[in-house]
Amino acid sequence: MPSALAPSFAKRREPRPPRRDTAGLAPLSSLVAPATRQPHADSRAPLVLDAAARLFCRQGFEGTSVRDIASAAGMLPGSLYCHFATKDDLLVAVYLRGVEQICAAVEAAVLPLADPWQRLEAACVAHLEAILRNDDYARVVVRVRPADVPAAADRLVAQRDRYEALWSALVAALPLARRTDRKALRLMLLGALNWAQNWYRADGTSSPRTLARQFTALVHQSAAHGPRTPESPTT
Repeated sequence: MPSALAPSFAKRREPRPPRRDTAGLAPLSSLVAPATRQPHADSRAPLVLDAAARLFCRQGFEGTSVRDIASAAGMLPGSLYCHFATKDDLLVAVYLRGVEQICAAVEAAVLPLADPWQRLEAACVAHLEAILRNDDYARVVVRVRPADVPAAADRLVAQRDRYEALWSALVAALPLARRTDRKALRLMLLGALNWAQNWYRADGTSSPRTLARQFTALVHQSAAHGPRTPESPTT
């Protein structure tokens, strides 16, 4: 099952609380810096990133060669190494941009809202819109699992964990039954959201907003019964 953000995480580890910024979230750049080479003045690195994102999304990491990426970017394989030392480093750079885009969308969606259920629904809408639209970077984040790329796994996990910390805070703020397993709830919700990429069809019968409202309603109905209490965002 494709997903770096979805909870198909076998042997996954819980996010460690990173250094916080004034908004309550750690800057993504402080967690991981892709090992790119210093770009030339006429750098074609953006073309390389776009080509890599498109191919990783369609063919997977293992199914894409450096030669494939170089050809799609209109350069020789040797020239690509002027920008990225390895294919792993290129994946980390693509993954970083994808996570940044999804994070920015979710953070902007929840910022003006105070009600925890409205914030959760807005986050679901933003997440679905990010991964269901034709955006190769965001789709790579869902498709490529850190475990599939051992040499880059730690760097990919560091990026994924920053995003999951945002969802941990959203779920922790919900007024749920006291014994609700919030970790399981978060993993289930992210898994359902990400799996939509495999079956969703933009045929006019539904929309990311409609799906998000339905998902949130199901969570509300199944987990919000009994004595309620918000829990610490570190839960």
